[in-house]
Amino acid sequence: MPADAWTFDELAHAGDEHLDPAYVAAYDRKAAVDPAGDVALLRSQGLSATSTLIDFGAGTGTFALAAAPFCKRIVAVDVSPAMLAALRAKAARLGVTNIEYAHAGFLSYQHTGDPADAVYSRNALHHLPDFWKALALQHIASILRLGGLLQLHDLVFSFEPNQGQTTIESWLAGAASSREVGWTRDELETHLRQEYSTFTWLLEPMLLHAGFQIRQTEYSPSGIYAAYLCARDAAS
Repeated sequence: MPADAWTFDELAHAGDEHLDPAYVAAYDRKAAVDPAGDVALLRSQGLSATSTLIDFGAGTGTFALAAAPFCKRIVAVDVSPAMLAALRAKAARLGVTNIEYAHAGFLSYQHTGDPADAVYSRNALHHLPDFWKALALQHIASILRLGGLLQLHDLVFSFEPNQGQTTIESWLAGAASSREVGWTRDELETHLRQEYSTFTWLLEPMLLHAGFQIRQTEYSPSGIYAAYLCARDAAS
C-alpha cells in the first residue's frame, strides 16, 4: 500500500529489542519455536516445490529456513535489519539460496513477481493497531493468488472482556524467570501496555472482510494465543 504522511510507522513500533543485535543473537533460544508442524500443515494444503511463500515478521528465519526445501521462492519480510542479518547469516551457513530478503512490514512490503501461493506470520501482527491490522490483511490478500493460503499465529485473546483480569493474571503467573530462557512478567506486561493484541471476535471478521475463508482455528487453553489457516476466496 502507498506510504502517506499519516501511514503507520511499522519500524517505530517494532519493539526496540528486535532492533538490538545482542537481543537478536539470543532470540532463537528464547523463542524456542518448532516450525515442523506449520510446514507440514502447509504442505498438506498444497505447498510444493513450485510455490512462492512470504513470511511476514520472519525474524531470524526459523520458519523460512524450515520451509525453504519445499518451496521455489521464499520472501522473508521483517522491519528489523538485525533480524534479517541473522537470517542471512544462517541461510549462508546452511547453503540455502531460495530466500529473498525484504526490509519492510505488513503495510510497506511491495510484492513483485507472480502472486504468492502462501503467506505465513507468527507473533508479528499484534504490532499493528486494529485499523492497520485490517489494512494489512487486505494487503496480504491482494498479493495472494485466488485460493492462496494464510497461516497466522499471534497473541489473540479468546476470552470475554469480563474475564480479562483473571485470564491475564494467570498468563503472567506462568512467565519465565529469566529473559535468557523466555518472556518474563515484565516483558509480557510491556506487551499488554504497548502492543496491540486483540480479541478473536474482532480479528476474525477482519479476516473475512479482507476476503479470506477461515479453514481452521485453534485457541490456546490459556485464552492468549490463536492460530488460523485461511484461504483467499474473494477479490481484494
